[in-house]
Amino acid sequence: MSMATEMVTLAGLIPDAKPTKIPGMDGTVSDLLGYALWVLVLAGVGGAGFGVYKLAVSDKSRNGGGSEPFKWMGGGIAAILLASSLIAILNGIATPTGG
Repeated sequence: MSMATEMVTLAGLIPDAKPTKIPGMDGTVSDLLGYALWVLVLAGVGGAGFGVYKLAVSDKSRNGGGSEPFKWMGGGIAAILLASSLIAILNGIATPTGG
């Protein structure tokens, strides 16, 4: 296990899971891609959470910037959906099927 992988899993941010090996792409690149997708999910959660915070503290008057919190939440949710679908697609491709 590399030092970067140990630091990330010890921090408790990313589950201690081995990224699925993608055929033809083993080693460091596969690990980095797997963990980068998890970091993208965490960034999406942070963006959506920041959008909720901005909505809670925003100016509720008529001249307030009402759409900015929704931009943050939408961007965060889009990042979560994108990374989650890529994780699912890569796991489906890399998982051996058939008998």
